Amino acid sequence: MPYHAQHLAQAPTREAVDQLQGAAVLEFGTPWCGHCQGAQPLIEQALKEQSGVQHLKVEDGPGRPLGRSYRVKLWPTLVFLRDGQEVSRLVRPQATREIQDALQGIAP
Repeated sequence: MPYHAQHLAQAPTREAVDQLQGAAVLEFGTPWCGHCQGAQPLIEQALKEQSGVQHLKVEDGPGRPLGRSYRVKLWPTLVFLRDGQEVSRLVRPQATREIQDALQGIAP
């Protein structure tokens, strides 16, 4: 299953993200964020059947360069990528369907 419940120990660099091949979702947030915690079941459900999509869960905050490079302002922010390029994004998703719809735009 491509969903990852834990944040990455170390965030990738922007250069590494730009080099990703295929479909990927960058999830920006923090473990203590109530909005992030509330969205986790939705994100997990949407990614459950998406074996061809990479899920990169990145802890964000002041001074975190990857989130700043994507101009993340609210959590969670999901950035949908195809071959390292942003296709769409969702901020504070409220339904599994909106995540699934965004996934359709990057699905292999």
